[in-house]
Order: sequence, then structure tokens, then C-alpha cells
Amino acid sequence: MKIYRPLLPLAAAAVIGGGAGAVATNALNDDSATTVRTITNTRTVSAPATSAVESPHDVYQNAKDSVAYITTQVGTGSGFVVSDDGYLVTNAHVVEGANGQIKAKIGDGKTLDAKLVGQDASTDLALLKVDATNLKPLALGDSSTVQVGDPAYAIGNPFGLDRTLTTGVISALQRQISSPNGFSIDDVLQTDAAINPGNSGGPLFNAQGQVIGVNSQIESTSNTSDGGQAGNVGIGFAIPSNTVKSVVSQLRASGKVAHAYLGVQTQDGSSAGAQVAAITSGGPAATGGLQTGDVITSIGGKAVADSTSLSAVVDSHKVGDQVQVQVTRNGAKKTLTVKLGQRPDTTASDQLQQQDQQQPQQTPDVPNLGGGW
Repeated sequence: MKIYRPLLPLAAAAVIGGGAGAVATNALNDDSATTVRTITNTRTVSAPATSAVESPHDVYQNAKDSVAYITTQVGTGSGFVVSDDGYLVTNAHVVEGANGQIKAKIGDGKTLDAKLVGQDASTDLALLKVDATNLKPLALGDSSTVQVGDPAYAIGNPFGLDRTLTTGVISALQRQISSPNGFSIDDVLQTDAAINPGNSGGPLFNAQGQVIGVNSQIESTSNTSDGGQAGNVGIGFAIPSNTVKSVVSQLRASGKVAHAYLGVQTQDGSSAGAQVAAITSGGPAATGGLQTGDVITSIGGKAVADSTSLSAVVDSHKVGDQVQVQVTRNGAKKTLTVKLGQRPDTTASDQLQQQDQQQPQQTPDVPNLGGGW
């Protein structure tokens, strides 16, 4: 069975690279408090339209001091600087359960306390803030221009080995993976650059040294036989930088991210479109008149080719938008008006699975649909 795994190692198993030999949890007890001034009115750096091709060495040299080693009481991960006044991006699952105890070591600098500005489980992204100035932000590139075969470089802290560079190519585009709360993350980049537990939240670069993704998951067939963690098999997934830009701007403004929500679970139909397999009771789709078995062919004038494209179409809208939903029902075409809602914390299928774990004898079987929009 294929298993997509977050890249978060246990703190007890991680060691710091560079010959230090210290257990990663030592950083949690680092008492290196620093008083610095915060610069206001700064912004996330966007990459220029064109830039010269860099060697892997150059990419590493230009970025290594902007990559962070993130530690919490439950594990370690990676992150990177997105503004010179101390904002860092990482994965939401890296800081999940941290209870405010987050440390960040940027480059070879001191270990600093990091404040959680906000996190978005639906995209597995989080924004941190450290009390530091004059940091070097990494430029976010345009992930929509990435092509299969493009060079890809990852920098992170696999198994606690800090600032490790791995190289490869973009293996595939428009993959879809599950977020920590069960919703799908779209337009994900697949790479064969080696990423492992501890790379979570670290940057994936193009040949211009621009961040095109945030490394988040790997594919693995099973756990290792000795109970350890599965490692790289050449299939890793990175959240696209265009998603990162949108999420970071919202997290920085309000600490939250709003996602439009239709309230259906779907499967690919026999023809173009996404067939409704389940509808969330009381949700926007139910209120708007959608029925199980309907095949959704367009939303808001945008064509829906399959279940994967449905997710992207819904997410392109705002909460509260009224959209025309075209469906095929029993061979007849219908147009319904639906007011999109706010995505809940977890999918309906996740809620049912949680109920199944608590009361298996009382919970009905549900189709293995995944996602939910």
C-alpha cells in the first residue's frame, strides 16, 4: 500500500550535523536569549521575472544562511526566511503540538525562540516569527512556470543533519496530496531530490535559486522492519510556491486562512466531471440542491474535468461567493446556485473515521473517497 508520510523525525532520533554530535532536543534547552530591534513595513520577497541559472553550489551558498532548523518538544523540521524582519515558513505538521515551545536556528546563527503567527492545516503551512533583523529572505518563484525535468534542489535538516543539500529534477506536476486535516493540497510538485524526515518545511529551489515549493511529504511503501522511520525512495512532494505566497500573506495579516468550501466528496465519473458520492449534511452543496450521483461539470464558469480539478476550482473562489454549479443528473443538465461556505477544520470523512475509531460498532461504512471540497 502506498503511504504518503510527513517528513517529521522524532527529536530523540535526530542528531545535529557538522560534527557536533548533539541530540536535536538540546536546542530546546538553548538559553541563548537575544535582544534585537524589529523592522516594520517589510514584505515577503518575490523573485524577479528572469534570473541567471546557478550551479547547485551557488544555490546552496546563496541560501544556506536563510534555511532554519526548527525544533519543538515533539520533533524537528526545517523552515526558511521569507522577510528580513524575522518571518519564517515551515510546515504546519512540524509545529503541531508544540504548545508555543518552538525554536529556530537560522543558518549557523543562535537558536532563537519562535512565535507561531498562524498555521493552515489545509495546506500544511505555518508562519513563524523570530525577534531578529537584517535576515536574508529567500525569493519565492512562480511555481506555475515549473516544467517536468527542471533542476530541483532541496536544503533542509534530514534526520537532524543541518543544512543538507540534495539535488534532482522535477519529476511530475499537479500532484494532489492529503493535508493534515484531510483536505487535498493541489498542484503539488513531485521531485526525486532526496528528502527525508527532517526536511519538512524546507525550501525546494529551481536553477535560479528561487523557492518553488515547500518540502512536505514522501511516498513510502511501509515502515522499516525495526520500527524506525521510512526514508527517501525518490518520490517527494512540495507545496507549490504560489500556494505559499497566498497562505503567507493571509497568515501574516490575520493569523488565519479562509478556504472556500462546497461540502461534497466526489469520485471520477465515467465521463468528464466529478461525481458526487457524498454530501455534507447542512453544507453549501446540500443547501444548494446538489444530490448524490450528480456529476459536476463546471463551477462558476470553470470546467471541472475530474475530482482533482474540482478541488482547485472550488479553492480558487472566496468564502461567501455565489457560484453557478452545472451538473448532469440522470442524463439531464441542471444549473444550481450555491453559496460557498468556510472550510471546516476537518473533512466529513475524517470525522466519520474518528467516530469509527471511538465507536466502531455504531458507525456505518463510508466510501474511501479522500479529500472533500
